[in-house]
Amino acid sequence: MSFTVAITGRPNVGKSTFFNRLLEQRKAIVDDISGVTRDRQYGVTEWNGKSFNVIDTGGFVTGSNDVFEREIRKQVHIAMDEANVIVFMTDVTTGITNLDESMADMLRKSKKPVYLVVNKVDNHTRLMEASEFYSLGFEHIFFLSSISGSGTGELLDAITDLMKDTDEEVTEGEGLPKFAIIGQPNVGKSSLLNALTGQERTIVSEIAGTTRDTIHTRYSLFNKDFILIDTAGIRRKAKVHEDLEFYSVIRAIKAMDEADVCLLMLDAGKGITAQDLSIFSMAVKKAKGIVVLINKWDLVEKETNTARDYEIELKKKLAPFSDVPILFISVNNKQRIFKTIEVALEVYANRAKKIPTSKLNDVMLKAIESYHPPVVRGNAIKIKYVTQLPTYTPNFAFFTNFPDDIKAPYRNYLENKLRENFNFTGVPIRIFFRKK
Repeated sequence: MSFTVAITGRPNVGKSTFFNRLLEQRKAIVDDISGVTRDRQYGVTEWNGKSFNVIDTGGFVTGSNDVFEREIRKQVHIAMDEANVIVFMTDVTTGITNLDESMADMLRKSKKPVYLVVNKVDNHTRLMEASEFYSLGFEHIFFLSSISGSGTGELLDAITDLMKDTDEEVTEGEGLPKFAIIGQPNVGKSSLLNALTGQERTIVSEIAGTTRDTIHTRYSLFNKDFILIDTAGIRRKAKVHEDLEFYSVIRAIKAMDEADVCLLMLDAGKGITAQDLSIFSMAVKKAKGIVVLINKWDLVEKETNTARDYEIELKKKLAPFSDVPILFISVNNKQRIFKTIEVALEVYANRAKKIPTSKLNDVMLKAIESYHPPVVRGNAIKIKYVTQLPTYTPNFAFFTNFPDDIKAPYRNYLENKLRENFNFTGVPIRIFFRKK
C-alpha cells in the first residue's frame, strides 16, 4: 500500500544526509551551508521486508520573506499533509533553537504520528546533551547519527511497526488489473481517461479508492475489465497553496503504489524530463509494469523513420531498463488509444507470468554453458540450478558456489537471456544469487 514518510526540520540539521542513508545512494546534495535542498527529493526504501516512500524536504524557516524559503515552506506543508509519518529532525550540536520551537508548535497540532529525531548523536557526551530535547514534549524521540548510521534502526523499526496497523482497505473490483495514468501536468492524462471511458455511464462506475487524491474508474468495455487510476486532477485544499508540480509527483507516487501497470504519458514535443525519469526509476524499483505513451504525436512534423529514431533516443535515456513498450498516440484524434489498453494488459500478464522450473533450467543452463561466469580469484563459478521465486513479480534465484562473486555485467547477461527466451516486456526482473 501507499505509505509515505516526510523528513522535516529547520535548515542544516542533516535531513538530506539521513535521506541518502535510507536510499543507500547520494541522491540529495549535502553541504554545510543551509538552504541547499530546495527541490524536493523522493525515494523508496525498504526495512524489515517492507517498502515505503520517503520525501526529503527543504529547511523550514517560519516568517521569512525570502523567495526560496517561502517556496520551501509551502512544499514542506504539502509533504506533511501527504505523509503518513512525519520525522522532525533536530541537531544536538546547536541545541533547541527558536526555529525548532516554532516547528514543534506547528507539529504538535498534527494528527499524524510525529517522530522527533535528534541528529549527530555520535558519542556519550552528545547523548547526555540530547536529553534537553525531551522538553519539546513529543512522545516518540530517537537519538541517531545520519552520517554513521547509528540509531537509525530503532527509528525504522518504529516506522515499519506503524505500517502493520495500517491495513489496506478492500474495495470493489479487488483482483482486477489496476493501471495508473501518470506523467507531468498537461500531457493529456485526464483526456486519455475520458477518451477511453466515453459516455457509457451504465458500464463505467466510480469506485471509492483507498487513496483520497486519486480517481478510480472501472472500465468494462469490449470484453475487458480493469481499474483506471487517474492522477490528473489537482484538488485545491483550503489552507494550502500547492506547488502543482510537487503535488502531482506525490500523487503519482501514491497511485503507483496501488497500480499493477503504470502508463507513463509524455508530451511528444517536450520529450522525457528529469522528473519523468525519476518517476520511471521509482516504478522500476517498485517492480511495476510500465508502458510509455508519447501523446500529441499528431502535432509532430514527421519524416521517414521519425518514430523509430524517437524511440531509439528515448530508450537510451531509459537505460538500463529499456525493454518497455512505447506507443505513439494522439488522445485528441483517438489514435492508438485502445492499443494502449491491449499493451497494458499484455504487460500485466507478463508481470504475473510463471515459468516452469524444468523449462527455465533447460534454457538458462544452456545460456550459462555457452558463456560461463568470469573466474574470480582463481575460483571457477558454477551455476547449477535456477528457479522462479513464488512472488507477485518475476524474481529468479540462481544457485551457485560463489554467489557474492557474480558481478553486474554477468547479472545483466542473465537478465537479457531471460528476456530473449521468455517475454517479460515492460516488466522489471530481479535476479538473486544463492549459495548451493
